[in-house]
Amino acid sequence: MTSPLDQMVPESRIWIYGAERALTDTETTVIRNRLQEFVAGWVSHRRELNAAADVLHNRFLVICVDETQAEASGCSIDGSVHFLQDLSAEMGVDFFNRMRFSYRDEQGNIHTVSREEFKDLYKNGTLENDTVVFDPLVKELGELRQIFERPLEDSWHSRMV
Repeated sequence: MTSPLDQMVPESRIWIYGAERALTDTETTVIRNRLQEFVAGWVSHRRELNAAADVLHNRFLVICVDETQAEASGCSIDGSVHFLQDLSAEMGVDFFNRMRFSYRDEQGNIHTVSREEFKDLYKNGTLENDTVVFDPLVKELGELRQIFERPLEDSWHSRMV
């Protein structure tokens, strides 16, 4: 399946919001459609933003802006946050807790856990240095494509265990 993000340049600025749990296919479809509606009308200082959005792995909401044409202003970014807060309330899913970490298990399944749980999983050997973790702090689309998923030992997550 192609993503709307595929049409954006690697230098595009991104924001990633992780869901507290895996979204159902129906929830993902609804959220994806709502995100598309939002970015289609997203403006900054009355200038239309060249933006795209998608839901990755039924878990991560990604909003992307190519700022070579118009930069996202503080007000436009606030608008996206308010939109996502409303969507979060409507869907009954928290997208704003930054103290949750997501990783892939050996079977490729994605799990999202609290910071304390993450530490405990590392201590008991469930998570290892080569466990793939997701980095929601990447700032550009090119980074999303290259280092969003990487081994625990190569990420800032290693400071948390």
